[in-house]
Amino acid sequence: MRPLSLTTLAFAVAAGASTGAIAASSTATSLTLYRSDDAALFSGGDGGSIQAGYAVAREPRELSLKSGVQDINLGGLPQYLDPEALALTVAGNSAKVLSQRLLVGQGQNAALASLAGQPIVVLGSNGQPLASGTLLRAGDGLLVQGSDGGTSLIRDYAAVRAQGSFQTGSLLQLRVDAQRPGAAKATLSYTTAGMGWRAAYVGTLQAGGRCQMQFESRASIANRSGRDWKDAELTLVAGEPNFAKPSAPRPMGAPVAYAMRAKTDTAQLPEQDTLADYRTYTLPGAVDLPDGSVSQVPLYATRTIECERTSLFEHGGGWVPPQPMINRDYTPGGDTAITSTLQLRAFDSLPAGYLRVLTADRNGTPQFIGEGRINDTPKGSDAHITLGTAFDLRGERERTAFSVDKAGHTLDESFRITLTNAGDSERVVTVREHPSRWRQWTLVSSSSKPSQQTPDTLEFRVTVPAGGKATLDYAVRYQWSADDHPQG
Repeated sequence: MRPLSLTTLAFAVAAGASTGAIAASSTATSLTLYRSDDAALFSGGDGGSIQAGYAVAREPRELSLKSGVQDINLGGLPQYLDPEALALTVAGNSAKVLSQRLLVGQGQNAALASLAGQPIVVLGSNGQPLASGTLLRAGDGLLVQGSDGGTSLIRDYAAVRAQGSFQTGSLLQLRVDAQRPGAAKATLSYTTAGMGWRAAYVGTLQAGGRCQMQFESRASIANRSGRDWKDAELTLVAGEPNFAKPSAPRPMGAPVAYAMRAKTDTAQLPEQDTLADYRTYTLPGAVDLPDGSVSQVPLYATRTIECERTSLFEHGGGWVPPQPMINRDYTPGGDTAITSTLQLRAFDSLPAGYLRVLTADRNGTPQFIGEGRINDTPKGSDAHITLGTAFDLRGERERTAFSVDKAGHTLDESFRITLTNAGDSERVVTVREHPSRWRQWTLVSSSSKPSQQTPDTLEFRVTVPAGGKATLDYAVRYQWSADDHPQG
């Protein structure tokens, strides 16, 4: 072996070596991933394993058992396990777990800890052995027990050579009582953080007068768990189960890599089903999820859907005060940005995620024009997102009249909305007002007929000419009883 610096740790593992007590079974690991809104899981700017997200793993193992009580190690586990949710079941109940201990692997110690109980050779910077024997512990140095029974603590070393295999991640130490010797099939079930998924949508607006867009649906799957997953059977759960346990701080590590690999025909789509109050998507084939990766797989077939774009000028919200607000300055005027919004109807159940919207420029190149979050949206329901602020449109709101009649328990108020359009084409702006001084009000007059009116909203559609402006005037009257307001 080539000598290495003391700050570098190398592992030399004999090719084709057996793991001893534990070997992987040929049956695939089953993973169930739950949706995560933690941006760190999907970020390329953060690093290392991240304690966010939630996954349930059912991992087949094959045990090589002796008769009676014995200790076995299961390595290569994720970094963020819930020790209270670990369970090993042995086929035919041929062995019983008496106790278990979880050793959490972090950094280079994760791989070293998986060699505990195995024979190793510790090498110095000159390539010569410093010690050999059974590794008892890896942490602040290596604790090695020699063949003579003596124990050495080694802190300065360059490499470790092992006859067995090593794994990254956490290590589970088990004490089991086997009824008979021989090979036994087992299933290790556990929950882990560091994994999660969310939907990723891309909408490309089509040319023409109608609002239509090509809609792509994918599942983004993040693995920051501290271990790789190969040939896993994957089920994604959409919805919001309650997770009661708090999360711990995140460690820092190597940068995340982005992967896009699934061992399945992309023409095949996930099978959708229900799970209690949630929705599930089971992938049709095996998937590789390398540690430090974000993978994407199709969720629904790409399709063209109808949509609706709106230039929105909105003031206030739907809040109603506990008593009539008769102060003149309660609802002042002022400038408000005109935002560009997009609405679409869910063609099927849409799990929560982010929608990136593109449109073609004059050269036909798709360009990004905004992004927004789609919440869990049942089939047939509407999803709304805000794309951004309209560059050529401006709005101004000013009060034109105000009077209060305390004896008559009424208040009259009028506003003028002035809209300007610096663009080279006519635009329709939706003006949305919320009469919020009191819950009982009446529209007295308006220069345009409302397109929509609800108990807390007035909505108008105003056409603004290219390079010009348009105005909207309206007046409302509030009424209340003497019991509603102590001073009038």
